[in-house]
Amino acid sequence: MPRPSGPSNARRPPPARTGPSKGPSKGNGRAVPTKRVGARTKRNPKVRYVAVRFLLVAAGVKLVQVQGFEAEALANRAEQQRATAMEIPAERGSIVDRNGVKLAFSMDVVSLAWRPKAMRAQWDAQARKSPNAPDYNERTEQIAGYMKKVLGNQVDRDEILNELRDDVTFTYLVHNVEPTKARKITTRFAEMETEKRALREYPGGELASNVVGAANWRMEDKDVRKHNLHGLSGLESARDNDLAGIPGRKLADTAEGSDSVVIPGTERNIQPATPGSDLALTLDSDMQYTLQRQLTDYAKQARARSASAVVMDAKTSEVYALANDKTFDPNDLETANPDNMNNTAVTTPYEPGSVNKVITASAAIEHGVAEPREVIQVPGSLQVSDHVVHDAWAHGTLGMTLTGVFAKSSNIGTLLTAQKVGEQRFADMLRKFGLGVRTGIGLPGESPGSVPPRSQWSGSTFGNLPIGQGLSMTLLQMAGMYQTIANDGVRVPPRLVDAEIKPGGVREEMPRPPGVRVVKPQTAKTVRNMLRAVTQDQPGQNSGTAPAAALQGYQVSGKTGTAQQVNPATGAYSSDKYWITFAGMLPADDPRFVVAIMLDQPETTLPQGHTAAPLFHDIASYIAQRYQIPLSKKPSPVVPLVVGE
Repeated sequence: MPRPSGPSNARRPPPARTGPSKGPSKGNGRAVPTKRVGARTKRNPKVRYVAVRFLLVAAGVKLVQVQGFEAEALANRAEQQRATAMEIPAERGSIVDRNGVKLAFSMDVVSLAWRPKAMRAQWDAQARKSPNAPDYNERTEQIAGYMKKVLGNQVDRDEILNELRDDVTFTYLVHNVEPTKARKITTRFAEMETEKRALREYPGGELASNVVGAANWRMEDKDVRKHNLHGLSGLESARDNDLAGIPGRKLADTAEGSDSVVIPGTERNIQPATPGSDLALTLDSDMQYTLQRQLTDYAKQARARSASAVVMDAKTSEVYALANDKTFDPNDLETANPDNMNNTAVTTPYEPGSVNKVITASAAIEHGVAEPREVIQVPGSLQVSDHVVHDAWAHGTLGMTLTGVFAKSSNIGTLLTAQKVGEQRFADMLRKFGLGVRTGIGLPGESPGSVPPRSQWSGSTFGNLPIGQGLSMTLLQMAGMYQTIANDGVRVPPRLVDAEIKPGGVREEMPRPPGVRVVKPQTAKTVRNMLRAVTQDQPGQNSGTAPAAALQGYQVSGKTGTAQQVNPATGAYSSDKYWITFAGMLPADDPRFVVAIMLDQPETTLPQGHTAAPLFHDIASYIAQRYQIPLSKKPSPVVPLVVGE
């Protein structure tokens, strides 16, 4: 039989079989199954067809699910992944004085920022690909030079260059750039990043800074980028919610891997911002400026550690000026002394000394225990419990009128009068005058002062309180006592914010606190007339303690005070450290204004150090001219202070 053609190693198909077979033997007697190649090959197309159809159906179902049922959720998820929530700062309200003069307002500025690492990698890569392209150092030289050209003295070229080349991910180059100048820079260098901010401006610098306070911006909230102004002190802090407004919100797409690099044209608002309200104050910026200057000059002449003064409307208690000799410039917070940002006129109480004798005088007249011309025999000393009280000058027994007791500020005569009033009635009068309770003027950190509870009085307490020792008060509380007498016995809490001007210009007057009747109108008038003798200048012992406070053509009522300070080392009163005080009314016959002054530890050997009366005179003189106060119809009458001389 001839051999088949083809390669000699070709495999021949196995012989056909007509019946079942267990397969060829492998020598061990067991059959090996035969592979049915032809039958399996015929079924593969069907399997593949079914599998493909199944996959197509599954994909269709998923497509319907994604495009239909889950479309909104997936879109929102994608939006959240690429969008960054940002806050739209609200325009902060302005603060103006009673005449509309701006004391604080905001203006739009821009911060310029840079990403050194990212830009270095990008520009150096371009320089390697194209030999003619400038590298990172060359480009940053151009940027620094152009920024110096546009911004001038606002930047230092070398400092900008160092920031551009710093090995950091992100850095601010300069803040508070005018928007027009910022656009010049970003137009030329599109890689420069910008952030809009608000800059708080204080046109008067230190003018009323202890009252107005300061505001600045800070970053907060990791999920929302914020650059809001926040109050740090003064009214900027106390009325922050009113001034700040309500920020809006917006979304912006950001570059992959960053929540700060905004893709241009992707910003969209979610909620617009609502501007803050303006605050209209009772302050008169001209009066405030003059008071600050006069107070600061006088404190320097007296070598006082500190000083404060206030000018109030006698009827309404509106504060026209509130000054401390230590101030700060809110436009330059980096160099401001934090201690000077405090407002000691409301936060720091002191022992008032003899100005507190107006309480004793009022109680005596109100309860009818003495009359202005009644003569009191005043000895040279007085034993009160465990200590002996003296007057500021040595004398034997003097016949002093009640008016003379207060005009010459006799401690002994005051205590003798207080003993007639009685402890309980005197304690009630302290409370009615508002001592030991905050005035509620609305400035941060206001102190209530300190008055010992009636239940804790010892035998010597009633030998201290009537002459202004053993209790403390703030300057505003001291002014409030004299406002009460000037206002015919009605105490009105001091006011500093007159109105809130809402967005859109709607003016909302602030509630006027109700007055509190302290003494009868006739009592207040009598005390007011008695205190005119404080400025009386007569021969012998018939001069008051403050002739230097008198103002030509006007009746003036007032009271001096000299209070010893406690020596912390010994716990006893110091012999050389004092609070010097003065409170007065102008004019006494028809009060328009109340002025209160406090000097802390002046040099009492100096003419300006032992009394604040000359400072009151200067302040009162300016007030009379500025507000064109009519002259008094007649001068203060001369009254006897010491009799039997």
